[in-house]
Amino acid sequence: MSKVRVLVGTRKGAFVLSADGKRKDWKVEGPFFAGWEIYHMKGSPADPNRIYVSQTSGWFGQLIQRSDDGGKTWHQPGMPDEAVPPPGPPTALPNRFAYDTSETGKPLTTHQWYDGTQHPWEFKRVWHLEPSLTDPNTVYAGVEDAALFRSTDGGENWQELGGLRGHGSGPMWMPGAGGMGLHTIILDPGNPDRIYIAISAAGAFRTDDSGTTWKPINKGLVSGFMPKPDAEVGHCVHHVAMHRARPDVLFMQKHWDVMRTDDAGESWREVSGNLPTDFGFVIDVHAHEPETLYVVPIKSDSEHFPLEGKLRVYRSRSGGNEWEPLAKGLPEKDCYVNVLRDAMAVDTLDDCGVYFGTTGGQVYASADAGESWMPIVHDLPAVLSVEVQTL
Repeated sequence: MSKVRVLVGTRKGAFVLSADGKRKDWKVEGPFFAGWEIYHMKGSPADPNRIYVSQTSGWFGQLIQRSDDGGKTWHQPGMPDEAVPPPGPPTALPNRFAYDTSETGKPLTTHQWYDGTQHPWEFKRVWHLEPSLTDPNTVYAGVEDAALFRSTDGGENWQELGGLRGHGSGPMWMPGAGGMGLHTIILDPGNPDRIYIAISAAGAFRTDDSGTTWKPINKGLVSGFMPKPDAEVGHCVHHVAMHRARPDVLFMQKHWDVMRTDDAGESWREVSGNLPTDFGFVIDVHAHEPETLYVVPIKSDSEHFPLEGKLRVYRSRSGGNEWEPLAKGLPEKDCYVNVLRDAMAVDTLDDCGVYFGTTGGQVYASADAGESWMPIVHDLPAVLSVEVQTL
């Protein structure tokens, strides 16, 4: 029987939740890297035993952790093989991120934009890790301030795909409330040269040449807080999702509005339909039904909690516009949690499972595509990310 492994990043460590294909009885392991913020952890599609973790601290900085045995043991790439996760503050900083450098080889603290002006740039944290679909040693990292890096040696060394940060629109990028993070990376399964990314608050971008050049793909987005609401860049995109069978069709949860493109981002249209509010952070797609979407509406951009204190997942079976609430097993009252942008995932079992985590420390699972929900755990630290592996 198939198994599932749910990878949960929280404000105070990482957790690994596992169950068989029935998804009723769960084993909870962790916390790993206790006390550290785990912005994201994700397994390799090419090797499910390979898991990458973004471990960060405002005091001690950023580390990358890697497991080669499904989360049983961990290793910091760039450190000796016998190294073990540090119980306290690190004594060295592995994971060498190579930035654009001067002739002396020293990292630059500013970036030369195409318009000739200097803009400070600070590497603060890794928001998202996206392993290659075919090579377990290749992984992409989206960071704050917004930039994209790639490692081809399992996280030992990193090189920036500098064409993105060097895009001429860069001076118009602004940090969202949580910072200027590159939080979404989507690899096209049919075209290895194509990558989609999203930045808060710059918008969505696409490369068709493996990251050498980038194109803003925001036509149709409208953001009322901007001086020019339909500008080419500057939109606060919260998350983007794609079904592997249709890499030209993308769904977006924006600061306000749920959006859809059928032409690889060349144009977008709103599909918020009858949602009670179209503000939210997460969006995902059913593993076997490309027109079935999931979102978690939040009251507003100033009140990050469910309407009326009732936690609801909303599902559309028509690719948007028509939405239904999914409430069975979820809190009916006095629930004032948020669900962050990377905190929802779907498995690929025949009866597609859906998972999400909350800032209140709950992780919910549905083994029937959202019809009913059960909590896997109640009292974790605030959940930052949820990913699932089907084994």
